[in-house]
Amino acid sequence: MAFLEKRIKEVHPNTEVVICDYFNGLGSLEPMWSQVNKIGQDLMAFSSKHPEGIHLIGYSQGGLIARGILENFSNHNVKTFISLSSPQAGQYGTKFLHVWFPELITETAYKVFYTVTGQFFSVGNYWNDPHKQELYRNYSVFLPYINNEIASRRDPSYYNGLVKLENMVLIGGPDDEVITPWQSSIFGYYNSNEEIEYLRDRAIYKEDFIGLKTLDREKKLKIIIQRGVKHLAWRKNITIIDNDIIPHLN
Repeated sequence: MAFLEKRIKEVHPNTEVVICDYFNGLGSLEPMWSQVNKIGQDLMAFSSKHPEGIHLIGYSQGGLIARGILENFSNHNVKTFISLSSPQAGQYGTKFLHVWFPELITETAYKVFYTVTGQFFSVGNYWNDPHKQELYRNYSVFLPYINNEIASRRDPSYYNGLVKLENMVLIGGPDDEVITPWQSSIFGYYNSNEEIEYLRDRAIYKEDFIGLKTLDREKKLKIIIQRGVKHLAWRKNITIIDNDIIPHLN
């Protein structure tokens, strides 16, 4: 994220930008709640120094962690949240996992992730198999909770943490090749037939579990789709940065 930081400072001199890089490499496999709590504490300390408000950008898995922070630390003062190619609706593809799990196959990954042990890995916390939804809700300790999908465990503070935003910006694109389906970056996802259901057709929106419908109604939700951008290129693509990120950092 150093390139993005540099460009922000070029356009907005004297702006304080903090990169949270605790969980690099194998550290990115730490459970999602561990990452949310650690980085969330830092965000709250930073925001206390800036009572006028701050902006939050999350890239890839970091965007899902960022949303978890906004919901779990709902007294934050974040004004704009930018989710850059992040699996907001979950992941159902193993291409990016073969470095750590070389034998993993998408169709059978649930046997690894929907176990007590599998939930010690970050990706297991947001692995969303469209064919194994009961196992997903029974085993996943993160995504179905921050999505308020489990009726008996819905937390109004998660809703409150998002609807207080002035802007939520979701950025993704069809040539990403890592986030699967790529529409997850804009809260779309597979149904049980592996057909894409777009955000406004999904229960999370229609029943407003976490405030997405409210944000949309108040014109605070912005969806940006860009073609021709691979997953690792988003954070260094000057066109994306200048046209789709920086204009929201007022």
